[in-house]
Amino acid sequence: MDILARARDLETKLARTVDRAAARVMPATAGPREPLEIAHAVVDLVEKEVQPAGRGRHLFPFNRIKVLVVSPSRHAQARFDATFAVEPTLTQRIQTRLETAGCVPAGLAVSIEYVPVAGQGWNAPDVHVEFDRVDVIKPEPEVETAPEPGATVVEEQPPAVEIEIATGVAEQSKYEFQFPRIDLGRCTHVRDRRNQLVRTNHVAFADTDDAVNRTVSRRHAHLEYIATERAFRVYDDGSEQGTAVARGGRTIAVPPGARGVRVQPGDEILLGNARLRVRVASRV
Repeated sequence: MDILARARDLETKLARTVDRAAARVMPATAGPREPLEIAHAVVDLVEKEVQPAGRGRHLFPFNRIKVLVVSPSRHAQARFDATFAVEPTLTQRIQTRLETAGCVPAGLAVSIEYVPVAGQGWNAPDVHVEFDRVDVIKPEPEVETAPEPGATVVEEQPPAVEIEIATGVAEQSKYEFQFPRIDLGRCTHVRDRRNQLVRTNHVAFADTDDAVNRTVSRRHAHLEYIATERAFRVYDDGSEQGTAVARGGRTIAVPPGARGVRVQPGDEILLGNARLRVRVASRV
């Protein structure tokens, strides 16, 4: 049973009911919506296109999103540009909503176009979203050549990661790593029933009766660097209290499994009731 999906569906239905009721009682002379309201409306329109794919999974059948916004003046356009560009950007908001549903398509591209007046058949009088799907042409694989004898093969190193403990008690208040994988959990050394070492947590919360720390599992979650994305993703390792990402006032659940959630600037990671601040160093 996909409880999160059902909760999202219920939330969407309630929001639509409220919107319809507001539209009936709102006077016709009501002013135009603010840019941030338009951004939220766009994200909601995108979410409506998410389709069930069976077994609790969902899919988003498009990889091109075109946003048409009524902007009668350059002043109004400048306000929209500023709102859509500040983090989280409009594209990041869309990606986050699709990540929550577990269905971000490969090669997703979002474009914005300003028009003086609304067109026929628009989603709303001030904004319209068009969807399309194009084939993503994959580049021809490069022919690998064997390195010359004695040559040094240099693999891409992940950027440095700084982790600060915001809530909870760990062995250190701050950590810094440059590892492709960083394990997060309670206790440094995790052993099985036969006292065999099964995991070493890089960020280790103290094994105490502290109310926050007890919500952190011994094998709770991990960060992993994805070279093709040049970014880290956080994965839940089957924790009891769950893993989530706090971003822009919203909480994104990290479902157990192989998908994970991509870490973005300003994100905080929640391990049960514990909280981590993660900063990934930018590359020169």
